[in-house]
Amino acid sequence: MGFSEDYQTFMHTHLQARTGERLRRLQEGHKHAERLFLKQVWWPLFHQFSYLYPEYEVHDFKDGQRFLDFAYIRPGIRICLEIDGYGPHLKNISRWQFSDSLERQNQLVIDGWTVIRFSYDQVKEKPRRCQQIVQQVIARWLGDELDQTSLSLVEKEVLRLAIRKGEVIKS
Repeated sequence: MGFSEDYQTFMHTHLQARTGERLRRLQEGHKHAERLFLKQVWWPLFHQFSYLYPEYEVHDFKDGQRFLDFAYIRPGIRICLEIDGYGPHLKNISRWQFSDSLERQNQLVIDGWTVIRFSYDQVKEKPRRCQQIVQQVIARWLGDELDQTSLSLVEKEVLRLAIRKGEVIKS
């Protein structure tokens, strides 16, 4: 199958699984920019939508709910992918909305999410650069899977720690 068929199946599956506010958010929040991201960035890399959730609901520290454009979730991995239009995310926001946006991102990071943000213009005009960033962030977590070697979750975490520290880890 190609992008259009898989995209329709992907959206149908998520629409069928949702009710209430989660359904409304997916129907109204998933628009041109999000579809363009899938078509120009995600699809050329992976040719499937496994582990990807559109308009994913998270609870914030104020007992409220927020929605991520996309969440890529696998055991031990939570990546938030946001596509921001210039108008709604910068040009037309108040000081309070700007502060809230920063607080939202900080809370996601504190809660263990890796947050990757793209502008609509980047997705539209520089999709290959966006692909490279997505590849880098996912390879950071799954590089061993991409090389077809199998490490346990503990081994992956030890390897990540060694890479981050930049030195040998001794027991």
